[in-house]
Amino acid sequence: MFALDPRSTYIMDATKNDPATEASVMYYLPPADGARPYKNINDRHDHNYISDWQKVTIENIRGKEDSAILDFAGFQYYTRPSRLKDFSNAEDVLHVYYPETVELIKEFTGASKVILFDHTIRRHRPDDHEESPDKRQPVYNVHCDQTPKSAVARVYRHLPEDEAHELLKYRFQILNLWRPISHAAYDWPLGFCDSSSLNPETDLMAMTLKFPGGPGETYGIKYNPNHRWRYLRGMEPEECVLFKCFDSTDDPNITTFNAHTGFSDPTTPEGAPYRESIEMRALVFYL
Repeated sequence: MFALDPRSTYIMDATKNDPATEASVMYYLPPADGARPYKNINDRHDHNYISDWQKVTIENIRGKEDSAILDFAGFQYYTRPSRLKDFSNAEDVLHVYYPETVELIKEFTGASKVILFDHTIRRHRPDDHEESPDKRQPVYNVHCDQTPKSAVARVYRHLPEDEAHELLKYRFQILNLWRPISHAAYDWPLGFCDSSSLNPETDLMAMTLKFPGGPGETYGIKYNPNHRWRYLRGMEPEECVLFKCFDSTDDPNITTFNAHTGFSDPTTPEGAPYRESIEMRALVFYL
């Protein structure tokens, strides 16, 4: 377990409601040689895509959180304290936070069946360059976790074939529930590209994702000046955000995915503790 960083003695400044910030985020471009793009989740140096850094304006929607709706923006904020206050014990996460998250997702979405298939705890440690499943840093590239192909594969990966086949007859989603742990997330917050500003025809780049038990497939996002970026500055552990990785709906008025990234916020208060967060990934069914 990491010791709490001494920067946690910081004093909150009065800019939690600043309207926007500017930050550089990493988009993707395909390999110059025309090969299929790929990346290795456990080795950031093992990839063949081209990094495309772009400066974007990211709106802080604190005070108007209800302007972001899951089915239209692709993400939605909630205030729901967790019963679990210390996430350092894996058994506590499994036996307390897992069932709590299932109930939260059912409450937020009205889904009839929710199956959590994994979680990741991320702790920003700028001086720790080791890559391992136990030492996850914030992700710093604009991506969507699932493609339609990988989303269906996820259902078959985690459920018996007969059950998966039956459930796939109905609408299903892959959703991620993210929250800060230990302290407010001023450092390396999570930014979301409003899905209504994305062009699926031009902005999505399917790429192979290498990971233990894989490979899988994910979307890297290509830059588009029409993208609208939003975040909730200084998210507290009592606050969480639900966002879409995939939605099988065929309703053209409902967004089916969301692009997001962690980013270095230049308005982070001096001395703010390094970001610590947990994300829960769920198969969500509507029967």
